[in-house]
Amino acid sequence: MEKTLQEVVKLAGVGQLLLATVSLIVPKVFKWPQELSKVQPMIKKLFWVYAVYILVINSSFGLLSVTMSGQLINATPLACAVTGFIAVYWISRLAIQFLYFDRTNFPKGVWPLIKEMVLVTAFVFFSIVYSYSFYLNFK
Repeated sequence: MEKTLQEVVKLAGVGQLLLATVSLIVPKVFKWPQELSKVQPMIKKLFWVYAVYILVINSSFGLLSVTMSGQLINATPLACAVTGFIAVYWISRLAIQFLYFDRTNFPKGVWPLIKEMVLVTAFVFFSIVYSYSFYLNFK
């Protein structure tokens, strides 16, 4: 069972690294440079800083999960804290997706819907993996 969970944590890590890699095209897809040209320079810089922080965090969670999956499920206080933090991060992302985003401006059509479903599925998967890992580390 422990070996299986370790592999699932690694898989979640790979998923987060894929998400981080794919997110590099988001600025082009959503035309961030053009859209951000309409705001004050400070707001533009803040936006880019936040975007980079999210990219670094997602990449870090992915690298940590791929390279240290065994340590993330070894029931130590640090493993409990880290998996708990990652679980809260992804659960928060799901909540933001459904409770904050105004869906009226989302792109229409089959492909945008499929892409969103893939993303939401990934967020749910990450939430479950790290919540379960936290639970096992905590008990």
